[in-house]
Amino acid sequence: MRELFEPGTENVFQLFSSVHLYTLAAFLLLIILLFFFRKTLRNPSINRMARVGLFLVLILSEISLQIWLWWSGHWSYQYSLPLHLSSISLILSALLLLTKRYALFEFTYFVGVGSALQAMITPDISLYTFPHYRYVHFFISHGGTVIANLFMVFVAGYRPTGKSIWKAFLWLNVYTLIVFIANFLIEGNYMYISEKPVNPSLIDYLGPWPWYILSLEAIALVTFLILYLPFWITRKLKNKEQQE
Repeated sequence: MRELFEPGTENVFQLFSSVHLYTLAAFLLLIILLFFFRKTLRNPSINRMARVGLFLVLILSEISLQIWLWWSGHWSYQYSLPLHLSSISLILSALLLLTKRYALFEFTYFVGVGSALQAMITPDISLYTFPHYRYVHFFISHGGTVIANLFMVFVAGYRPTGKSIWKAFLWLNVYTLIVFIANFLIEGNYMYISEKPVNPSLIDYLGPWPWYILSLEAIALVTFLILYLPFWITRKLKNKEQQE
């Protein structure tokens, strides 16, 4: 049992291995089930339990990570604070489930879902694979962020607008500036905006610092547009039907 939590493992993660693909398939199944049971989940008592349950899963996953980092001797204020985009998106998505604030949804849908999906497809967990804790935590935390926001779309009926894209992009840049200042003060590298990550990643193909930050900005904006596309198409079709 202890080996499931030990830092470092002989079973190294392999991108698009059978384990990785099965995990993505299980996550996709959860999304499909969420869509098909959306009407049932609108029942007030069931809805409340589902939102609180998802909230607890997200918050406890972040708490468990902090505990594991401390236990394994890897915790450091320079690298372990919940300042990475995945952590802040997770926390805000958890708050969204409780408060149902649309302003939070405008940020977490684009920033949270966009970053979580990218992370799940190309995970930065080279030392760990299933059933290690870090592997399970990684996909629960990132997958939970996506599920939380799709819950608000499918069940609560939330819809982003064109303005939501630019609001999310603006707040993302404000947060990036705050993290950049924090990195400078504590000599950290949260969000990888002070230097490239040690492990190989997409950033390696985006040029040297600081130019790769501009490339990441462009990727973020394109991702936001792709995430908005289904809603834009739906609105166009609905308007066309009304005109006819």
